[in-house]
Amino acid sequence: RSRARLSRANMAAAAAEGAEPPPEPPPAPEPPAPPEPPPADTDTGGDAALVDVTTALETESANGKEPLDAAGDAAEALDAQGGSGDEENARQLGEIELQCGICTKWFTADTFGIDTTSCLPFMTNYSFHCNVCHHSGNTYFLRKQANLKEMCLSALANLTWQSRTQDEHPKTMFSKDKDIIPFIDKYWECMTTRQRPGKMTWPNNIVKTMCKERDVFLVKEHPDPGSKDPEEDYPKFGLLDQDLANIGPAYDNQKQNNAVSTSGSLNGKFFTQEGGMAAGGSGKGRGAKRKQQDGGTTGTAKKTRSDPLFSAQRLPPHGYPLEHPFNKDGYRYILAEPDPHAPDPEKLELDCWAGKPIPGDLYRACLYERVLLALHDRAPQLKISDDRLTVIGEKGYSMVRASHGVRKGAWYFEISMDEMPPDTAARLGWSQPLGNLQAPLGYDKFSYSWRSKKGTKFHQSIGKHYSSGYGQGDILGFYISLPEDTETAKSLPDTYKDKALIKFKSYLYFEEKDFVDKAEKSLKQAPGSQIIFFKNGVSQGVAFKDIFEGVYFPAISLYKGCTVSINFGPYFKYPPRDITYRPMSDMGWGAVVEHTLADVLYHVETEVDGRRSPPWEP
Repeated sequence: RSRARLSRANMAAAAAEGAEPPPEPPPAPEPPAPPEPPPADTDTGGDAALVDVTTALETESANGKEPLDAAGDAAEALDAQGGSGDEENARQLGEIELQCGICTKWFTADTFGIDTTSCLPFMTNYSFHCNVCHHSGNTYFLRKQANLKEMCLSALANLTWQSRTQDEHPKTMFSKDKDIIPFIDKYWECMTTRQRPGKMTWPNNIVKTMCKERDVFLVKEHPDPGSKDPEEDYPKFGLLDQDLANIGPAYDNQKQNNAVSTSGSLNGKFFTQEGGMAAGGSGKGRGAKRKQQDGGTTGTAKKTRSDPLFSAQRLPPHGYPLEHPFNKDGYRYILAEPDPHAPDPEKLELDCWAGKPIPGDLYRACLYERVLLALHDRAPQLKISDDRLTVIGEKGYSMVRASHGVRKGAWYFEISMDEMPPDTAARLGWSQPLGNLQAPLGYDKFSYSWRSKKGTKFHQSIGKHYSSGYGQGDILGFYISLPEDTETAKSLPDTYKDKALIKFKSYLYFEEKDFVDKAEKSLKQAPGSQIIFFKNGVSQGVAFKDIFEGVYFPAISLYKGCTVSINFGPYFKYPPRDITYRPMSDMGWGAVVEHTLADVLYHVETEVDGRRSPPWEP
C-alpha cells in the first residue's frame, strides 16, 4: 500500500513538473551525465541544454531530502518530490518571514506585530524566538550586524524572487553593476545595522566576497562567445542553491551539513541557465579543501563569538574545576555559569559588545547542591581529598572553609581527628568569608575557633580557657545559632552580577575585592547568637555568645601534617540530643533556592530601572 501511494505521488510529481518549463522531467533519480559545452555559434541550443541540466540538478537535490514516511499520503509525497515550488507557496516567500532559532518554525512578521520597516525578505542577520519557545513567554527579535556575505546572499535572493515573479523569462544570474550594487545601496539600512561607509569601497569588497564564498555563489566573469549580452554587464553572480526556502538564519550550517553535491556526476562542474559555471568546479577555493574522495563534503558548524561563553562546560566530580584561581591578595573568586533567567542572553552577539567586558548579569554564581570543602576558598598549601571531605595540613597554620555558609538558624556538623602526629595542632570552628586563610582560625574578628592543645578558644587572636584538649580519634561537634531578626538574616545572598567577570582555564569567575577594614568597622553583634562545641557527643558548654552578624562557614585550620575529615550530615555519629538544629548538608539545596531568588529579583529590578544596559549599548 505504501509503494502504491509513493507511485501515485511520483506520477503526480511528474505531472506537476511537466506543467512547468522545462517540459521534460528527469528520467531517473540517478545523477545525469555531464552536459556537452554550449556551441559557440548559437545561443538558443546552448540555453536549452543548460535548462535541462539545471532541471536535473534541482530534481537531484529534491531527491536528496529525507525519505518519506511509508504511511504518508499522496499530498505529502508531492510536497517532498515537487521541489521548491510547493515550499514557496507554503512559506509565503517574498514576504518578511522569521525563523525561530529553537523550534525552527517559520512565521510571518505580521503574526506577532513586529516592526518590519527596517527588514527585508530573505534576511539572515537576526535572532528570533517565538513566544512559545522564549523563556519570557514573549517573542524575541533582534537584528544583528550583517557581513558582506549575508548582504550579498539577501540581495541575490530578493533579485531572484523578483525575477521569478515579474519577468517573463526569469534570471538566475545578475550583474554586479546593474543589479547587485544598486540593490544593496538602496536597501543598505534594511540589510545591516552597520552605518553606511563614507567611502565607496564596499562594491569592490562584495566581488571579493562572492568570489571567495564558492559554496554559496555562482560566478560568471565574461559572456559566452557569440552571446549578445554586453560585456559591461559582467561579472554576473547567482545563488548556487536556487531553493529560496532554504535561506534563513542557519543558512551557513545548513549549507555545510546538506551541501549540494557537484562532483562525481558532473565531474565537479555544472552550468546555470545563463551559462555560468559553478565557482567550485575548478577545484579551487575553500570548498575544494573539504572535498572527500566520494564527492561529499564535510564541515563543522560555524562558530559565533558567544559560543565559548554559553557552551556547557563539563565540570569534574563534585562540581568545581581542577585548575582554578584561589582567594588571595585581597580578591575572592566565585565560579560563574550562564544564568538561564537572564533576559536577552543573545545581546552578546551585538557588535557593540565586541572588546567590552562580559556583562555579569548574564551569569550567576555556580553552586553545587552538596556541601563540601571549598577548593578555591582555602590556602593553596592545604591538600584536599578527591571527595572534598578530608584535608591535610602543611607547614604553618592555614585555613579552608566549606562551600556553603549560614546566616540564620541553628546548624551543626562534625569533624573527626584522623591523624595528629606530635608537634601538630588544629583550630576548628566557624569563619566569615573575610577570615584570613593564611592564619589560624580565630586570628581576626571574622572567625571563632577551638584549639586542640589545652582546649583553648580563640577570637581576635585572644585565647581563653574553654575545655580540655582533643586529639587523634576524637569526634568533635560544632553548633551555631544565629537569630532570625538581624539585617543579615533578612537579606538574600549576593548575586555578584555587578562584579567583574574573568576567564581562567576556560571557565568564568566573578572577581570580588575584599574591603577588610571597612567590613571590620561595620561589624555589629547579634544578640542571642551562640557557638557550642561538642567532644564525642558531650557538650563543652557555650564557647561564644553574641557573636558578630554575618554569614558563617564551617572552617578548619591546621598546623603541619594533621589530617581531619568533616561530616556535614545528615547522619552524625554523636547527634546532639538536647538542642534543635539542622545539619549543614541541608544548606546545599537551601543555598540554590536563595541564590535563584536573589538572581530573579535582580533581573526584575534592573528591568525596571534600566541599569542592565551599559552606556555603549544602543
